[in-house]
Amino acid sequence: MFKKALIAEDADFMSSGIKSALKSIKIPVIEYAKYCDEAFLKLKNAMLINEPFDLLISDLSFLENLNPQRLSCGEDLIKETKELQPSIKTIIFSVEDKAHRVQNLCDVLKIDAYVSKHVNGERELKEAIPIVFNNGFFISPRLKPALQVKEDFEITDYDVSLLLYLSKGLEQKDISEKLKTKKISPSSISSIEKRLKLLKENFNANNPTQLIAITKDFGLI
Repeated sequence: MFKKALIAEDADFMSSGIKSALKSIKIPVIEYAKYCDEAFLKLKNAMLINEPFDLLISDLSFLENLNPQRLSCGEDLIKETKELQPSIKTIIFSVEDKAHRVQNLCDVLKIDAYVSKHVNGERELKEAIPIVFNNGFFISPRLKPALQVKEDFEITDYDVSLLLYLSKGLEQKDISEKLKTKKISPSSISSIEKRLKLLKENFNANNPTQLIAITKDFGLI
């Protein structure tokens, strides 16, 4: 089992719940950080003294600190932690359930588990940790649909740009001009039309208005 865990969480009561879960599965060393900069400093110092953490559990959103923070969210912390210590196991424990954000953490930042901070959160966290320790992947059952779109259809930054422009009421010819100005390709009207058609099919939308409503619900825009 893991020997040394770091919890990045700004709510004391939540940190206590996570600590309780970790203690119940016999993790001997548990430390805390209320902000991402503090967490990263602890990770870095542990590496320097050759006593590295082998598990990081982080929230995604943190209260604003009076002192400016270099790392402002869980994504920033995970990204830099992976660069510093590629072997560390990472678990997100958050209320965030927007599909685009969940997909990015799982597929791009390669976290090892995404546990929903809800009524069954502590139980699922205890379930996730042994799976992660054994090199498996865990996601809370209620969040699995957030990955379904990724399995069937790749949502790109280009798609998000199209959706944002569409949500602002721009016609396809206007979107084309915007993309050309920003040197984003493909920018032709026909390419935009084809991609929007695929997006509508993927999200089962009958028209642009419905597409925007659905993708907003998914957290894409």
